[in-house]
Amino acid sequence: MEWINVTAEQGLAGLFLSSFLAATLLPGGSEAVLWGFLKMHPEQASTALWLATLGNTAGGMTSWACGRFLPRWQRLDQLPQMHHLQRWGSPALLFSWLPLVGDALCLAAGWLRLHWLPCCLFMALGKFARYWLVAQSALTN
Repeated sequence: MEWINVTAEQGLAGLFLSSFLAATLLPGGSEAVLWGFLKMHPEQASTALWLATLGNTAGGMTSWACGRFLPRWQRLDQLPQMHHLQRWGSPALLFSWLPLVGDALCLAAGWLRLHWLPCCLFMALGKFARYWLVAQSALTN
């Protein structure tokens, strides 16, 4: 990997941006970015883990905010998915790391006016667990 001339600081900035964008409706593979970064800079593991989690959580909260400011349409209340999210509340955002489903969960949580702080905490916990598993894989292989 010597042909890639990226400093740790540049890599961390790219990791944060990649993680943020991957949590929005844009497609992205922030797990691969984290894995590659850790292969190049294993000494930065804890910083990379926290920045990836922070970026991905900020992206998820951006989706939450977009949902929060959408008008309330009565028809959406009738969707079974909304009933499940209303039933489980912000703990459902532990699954906000899932591809496609996670973006919808964040958006719907905002639309349902779930309180932002528990949403943010559960989102961060789920995203941290996923990145921790990726980091363990990168550091042990």
